[in-house]
Amino acid sequence: MEYDYDLFVIGGGSGGVRAGRVAAMGGAKVALAEEYRMGGTCVIRGCVPKKLMVYASGYAEAMNDAEGFGWTIGERSFDWATMMGKIDDELDRLEGLYRKGLTNNDVNIYNARAVVKDGHTVELSTGESITAKWILVATGGRPFVPNVKGAEHVLTSNDIFHLKALPKRIMVVGGGYIACEFAGIFNGMGAEVTQFYRGAQILRGFDGEVRGHVADEMIRKGVNLHLGTDVVEIVKKDDGLHVSCTNGAVKVVDAIMYATGRVPNTEGMGLEEAGVKLGRRGEIRVDRYSATSCDSIYAVGDVTDRVQLTPVAIREGMAFVETVFNDNPTAVDHEFIATAVFTQPEIGTVGYSEEDARDDFDIEVYRAAFRPMANILAGRDERMLMKLIVEKHSRKVIGCHIIGPAAGEMIQLAGIAVKMGATKEDFDRTVAVHPTAAEELVTMKEPVR
Repeated sequence: MEYDYDLFVIGGGSGGVRAGRVAAMGGAKVALAEEYRMGGTCVIRGCVPKKLMVYASGYAEAMNDAEGFGWTIGERSFDWATMMGKIDDELDRLEGLYRKGLTNNDVNIYNARAVVKDGHTVELSTGESITAKWILVATGGRPFVPNVKGAEHVLTSNDIFHLKALPKRIMVVGGGYIACEFAGIFNGMGAEVTQFYRGAQILRGFDGEVRGHVADEMIRKGVNLHLGTDVVEIVKKDDGLHVSCTNGAVKVVDAIMYATGRVPNTEGMGLEEAGVKLGRRGEIRVDRYSATSCDSIYAVGDVTDRVQLTPVAIREGMAFVETVFNDNPTAVDHEFIATAVFTQPEIGTVGYSEEDARDDFDIEVYRAAFRPMANILAGRDERMLMKLIVEKHSRKVIGCHIIGPAAGEMIQLAGIAVKMGATKEDFDRTVAVHPTAAEELVTMKEPVR
């Protein structure tokens, strides 16, 4: 059968764009449909603008620290509109690069919503019907807001980037990394921040000691964190949003942001009708090669709900091209993926938490908690935490956790060692770089438990 394209990609995020571009570079005839802006969650409404906001919010503390080193800091103020204007310019630049990367490789872009009609046909919101030998679904995910009274007054992480002004009083609901990152952002910018999380501790799934350390430091920095607390109702009044809580209190805020999880973007896409099996959360069920239950349809990235990280979506997109177009079946290895969380303080982590490791292995735990050199003259009590989880029999480091300045940068390099199977003795044989915080990773001699 003659098809319009060899590959039709639905979704212009990191995974879809990479797959489309690489397939086209190999000679395939490729089209891609994106209904919003090219770049997806990461570039347009996620990692990139968020990290820029983290940088912006950290300058208040940096200016305070500078005074401890002898600098005289004059009058200071923060202008939300100036920051957002700069961020918008950067996002426009990045979106342009994404589009250029596709068009330069002869990928045909459709600025429209695409849905699946069958295993080889997509239908666009423009009314066009297009056929392809292969269809790749890379539609990502979206924020989930629970059914709470007054939910129409709620912001999500998508909405934050369109705010015209910094709210003076904001409530963040949720305990995952997105909630904790934005609580730190708004706090650093000078807003009064309240955070509600219904669980016993924030950052579920992370190492327990890491969770407690970050929570304590967030509170120390000024975030009004309430654990075991949830929202009952939100009522808009003249003086703000009145938020009724499960503890019986009523909190008045100017804005409320929900960061209570994300769900895959599969609704109304015709996938099940085309024979694609979905999971209970709407995620596309795939095998290790990203193949769905329909032979001609594959899926990568957050829409599969495997590991929701941009570099993982990119790897999955490239593996798809190797598998389908290069006749080289390639599965992405999802084990020991290093990641950073831009809370304040920052987290870098790879491998097992202490709790999960204890369930499966006989382990030793090495730990260092200390006050970084920069904090001493700055007069700050904030401490760094570093942990290594070692499997006793093989001596391999199967977990590394860092909290503090540049934790994300450090974990990228530590992640190489962990992925390679480095042992504790390999770490010990490495001569320390002095004076750095990172030297603690190779100078922890005695296990603490």
